Amino acid sequence: MRSVRHYRLFQRAYADAALQMRRLADLVISGVLLVMILPLIIFVALAIRWEGPGPIFERQTCIGRGGRRFQMPKFRTIVHDPEHRMPVWAQNPTQIGQFLRYTRIERLPQLFNVLRGEMSLVDPDGSSPSLLE
Repeated sequence: MRSVRHYRLFQRAYADAALQMRRLADLVISGVLLVMILPLIIFVALAIRWEGPGPIFERQTCIGRGGRRFQMPKFRTIVHDPEHRMPVWAQNPTQIGQFLRYTRIERLPQLFNVLRGEMSLVDPDGSSPSLLE
């Protein structure tokens, strides 16, 4: 019986240490990446602003660990529709937006969520609340 308790204690401590190491790796890697790609992020933001009116970022509500909701930013890749007249499937991507989607540069702002601890680099896709309901 005693060995089972020690095993469970060891297992819990190992899981906690693994989570801490993962968080440390997320902080270091995302911090270094953000410093390296900051000029690219600024260039893309200016290109989106130059292409047309509207916000630079889109925000999507996602669910993280423990059911917590957070806002996941992405670069805007579609034509801005402030009145929401067009259905989602009919919205046209911008020229810059097509390139951002093809190269997946649109997802770079999510590194800020990794720094805040809302996401991890290991499992970067947050679940949409509509998928979980």
